[in-house]
Amino acid sequence: MTVLQVKNLHKSFGGVRAVSNVSFSVAAGELLAMIGPNGAGKTTCFNLINGQLRPDAGEVFLEARKIQGLAPRQLARLGVGRTFQIAAAFGSMSVRENVQVALRSHARMPGLFFSSMKNAFENESKNILEKVGLRDQAERPCSVLAYGDLKRVELALALAGRPRLLLMDEPTAGMATAERLLLMQLVKRISKEKSISVLFTEHDMDVVFGHADRVVVLAEGELVAEGSPADVRTHARVRRVYLGDESVHA
Repeated sequence: MTVLQVKNLHKSFGGVRAVSNVSFSVAAGELLAMIGPNGAGKTTCFNLINGQLRPDAGEVFLEARKIQGLAPRQLARLGVGRTFQIAAAFGSMSVRENVQVALRSHARMPGLFFSSMKNAFENESKNILEKVGLRDQAERPCSVLAYGDLKRVELALALAGRPRLLLMDEPTAGMATAERLLLMQLVKRISKEKSISVLFTEHDMDVVFGHADRVVVLAEGELVAEGSPADVRTHARVRRVYLGDESVHA
């Protein structure tokens, strides 16, 4: 089943074409990597899908529903989650409390007093923290966590929204190599178990080619390649414009 379908997206800023005629899809439980050099249009494409920007033309579908033009909060209600390059959480609150706040928000319970937080969504928060490997750190303040653990908290917060589609903007940025691989192994396992579609951008090619099911490549706002990691790795234009193989001419 196709969860995300992007059709002929266009976006320009002051005459500069940021995204031009970009189309792709993501299936249920699939990890699709979006790569490209700086300025390729990856972040703009993410922001068009997630509602921070409105496309000049084109359509975005979540399953059968057209979603372009909806605000991020509306998309979150429909099951679109997002993580960012820089992990963020309430530092003075515990890991558990952060997840419970996210669960409360998703359940539309803003009137729940903070004093009642400990008992609100307790079992669900424990289950989520178990999935991301943070059950034993549930009561620690986020301010004292190592950066790799903070990235896991961010993943937990996204999962609290029960996403069908998860957008991850450079999920391993700032992490050591071993941590990067462990985080993406975790993301892939959860994606397959819960049938969550994942679209992610990433500069680390070991992460991309080691974990993505498919890869799309942008250059100068256009989609220039799409396929399996093996196919994209050997694509002549990708090797020339992104992977740095000057011996290839397309």
